[in-house]
Amino acid sequence: QVQLVESGGGLVQPGGSLRLSCAASGRIFRIESMGWYRQAPGKQRELVAAITSGGTTTYTDAVKGRFTISRDNAKNTIYLQMDSLKPEDTAVYYCNRNRSPLWPWGQGTQVTVSA
Repeated sequence: QVQLVESGGGLVQPGGSLRLSCAASGRIFRIESMGWYRQAPGKQRELVAAITSGGTTTYTDAVKGRFTISRDNAKNTIYLQMDSLKPEDTAVYYCNRNRSPLWPWGQGTQVTVSA
């Protein structure tokens, strides 16, 4: 069973930056396309960025040009560099693979963008 542990969230002012990390157990990680998801209060969880096992990346329009997803297969870890943060980026951020069935969700990491 894969376990996911997200970290790196916090409170940041608009225009600021954060770098999120997601550590996954299990060797299967390196062959999977992975994604960062977020869930804002009262909204459904959404996929914001994804990266294939070969490093190809995709982003939802709302974060394109501001967020960068990357991975380190040797460390079983993916990252999300978030720049030019906006209040609407406030959410709990999760990682998971980018296909069904999803793995059990981790606890997520809270990102709050506020002055």
